[in-house]
Amino acid sequence: MALSSRLESLAVPVDTDPRRELYGILMSHRRGLPNDDTLARMLATQATGGGALPVGLGLESGDFNALLARHFPGASRPIMPLRPPLRWDSRLAEELGELVNLLRLYRAGQDASERWLSVIVATGCMSNDHLWEDLGLWSRRDLSELMQRNFPALAAKNDRDMKWKKFLYKQLCIQEGVYLCRAPSCAVCCDYSHCFGPEE
Repeated sequence: MALSSRLESLAVPVDTDPRRELYGILMSHRRGLPNDDTLARMLATQATGGGALPVGLGLESGDFNALLARHFPGASRPIMPLRPPLRWDSRLAEELGELVNLLRLYRAGQDASERWLSVIVATGCMSNDHLWEDLGLWSRRDLSELMQRNFPALAAKNDRDMKWKKFLYKQLCIQEGVYLCRAPSCAVCCDYSHCFGPEE
């Protein structure tokens, strides 16, 4: 075997994911709170142009600064890409408010970041891809862990692994006593695969 071929076979694979460097920097400044890892992933994704959240994860400037100070003290503020501000029409603004209220109703009551995550998750629901992708998380498992940690009683209701965005909207419908689905049960519905199953 030629020397160059041997060297290539010994080469350590290079991680080409640009999020990891910023994630590492943020985690080196973490406070050790329950949502440090989740928020570092979201911030690293947003800073590298991913996800669908508006700048600041959808939070008001004061809340976003408080989040950074609480979870990553001493870290310089991540440079966020320029994105046009989101303008909600009245229907979307109402939906957003209802989702925030739903999530806050089920907060675990363990950490202040649950209030911020209520807004962040609800804002992610306003976009069109899988919720974990829109939030800038790195897998659906990240989102499931976020829900179980911050909104455990609500997450426990998703005992059939419904896709999270659909699940949250279904909970709103149940709250309002509105049932838009015409199928007698999920098991016999022709749209079953759109609501349940893998999102990877």
